[in-house]
Amino acid sequence: MIRVLLADDQALVRAGFRVLLDSAPDIEVVGEAASGEQALSLAKSSRPDVILMDIRMPNLDGLEATRRVVADREMAGVRVLILTTFEVDEYVFEALRSGASGFVVKDIEPAELLQAVRVVARGDALLSPTVTRRLIAEFAGRPEQRRVAAADLDVLTEREREVMTLVAAGHTNDEIAAQLFISPATAKTHVSRAMSKLGARDRAQLVVLAYETGLIRPRVRPA
Repeated sequence: MIRVLLADDQALVRAGFRVLLDSAPDIEVVGEAASGEQALSLAKSSRPDVILMDIRMPNLDGLEATRRVVADREMAGVRVLILTTFEVDEYVFEALRSGASGFVVKDIEPAELLQAVRVVARGDALLSPTVTRRLIAEFAGRPEQRRVAAADLDVLTEREREVMTLVAAGHTNDEIAAQLFISPATAKTHVSRAMSKLGARDRAQLVVLAYETGLIRPRVRPA
């Protein structure tokens, strides 16, 4: 059973998501929070698998709450899925950079939300939607946004760099394995080692790092 904590300052939004999530046989809502502070408190007491975290809440917003969840070693297994109204939002990008596993817009289709929760709960980053990669490319590719240098990738082997590039392009482990003529298990090992060496919590942070270091460069939009 996937345990989910809902964090949104609008009671009506929480109620709608709760009905949807509780309708799934493999998902259980274990709590609701109307603020970042409540989300942190409930996360510590209930240890959910996934927090559906609204990015904009009063007092302590979803961005800072995400940072604190990620920084707390006792909540190492708790994943954050950001809820947002806007697809391309700098706050959402900062949440991904800080360790959120992905984001969904509030008008998402019900089946897509349930799938997103399942993807994040099993430890994967929600990177399949093109919009997620576009968001990362939009902000991480800006020189003024970069907090890491290309030299930081020197800890990686040539194969790990190659795998990281494919992860940043949105490929799954199976797709990476097929392209590099290796087994999916080996691809997964390379991804895990790259994340470990770079201190990335999951694939979402690995993608951010790929853009920030210049390993991947955003495509230039035509004028």
